[in-house]
Amino acid sequence: MATTSESKPLTVRCQCGRVAFPTPTSAPLKVYFCHCTECQKQSSSAFGTSAIFPAKGLFPLSPELESKIKKYTRDTDKGGKMDCYFCTECGSRLFHRILGKDGTPGVTVSIKGGCVEGLDWSNGSHIYVRSAVMKIPDEWETYETLPANLA
Repeated sequence: MATTSESKPLTVRCQCGRVAFPTPTSAPLKVYFCHCTECQKQSSSAFGTSAIFPAKGLFPLSPELESKIKKYTRDTDKGGKMDCYFCTECGSRLFHRILGKDGTPGVTVSIKGGCVEGLDWSNGSHIYVRSAVMKIPDEWETYETLPANLA
């Protein structure tokens, strides 16, 4: 049986603190460390971290949240689009959502790991390791691009 503290959502907060909201569930479905060149640019680092949550509970976005963020849309390598949301004050990327080739929004949202307070980072998988700029230990779960269930 889950305790009360385990069932509480986590808090997502940008660098300046202007944007804060609860995660849709108390824990992510999965955590990915993405080594693609887009995540390297977005994070200004060797990789980006995404905690995958159900989109239901965050989308549709509340008017209050929408008033504090801006959306940037880019193409994906699978022929769809990705809506990327960030704080209008400090510029922190907070989350992104994949859109299918037909524009249908995905059922999950990728919340940036560094913005999720209390995130458990221990069971993440490394994706797009073909673009990695660092050595990834052999014992870690890795994928050249995406796992088959996401491809």
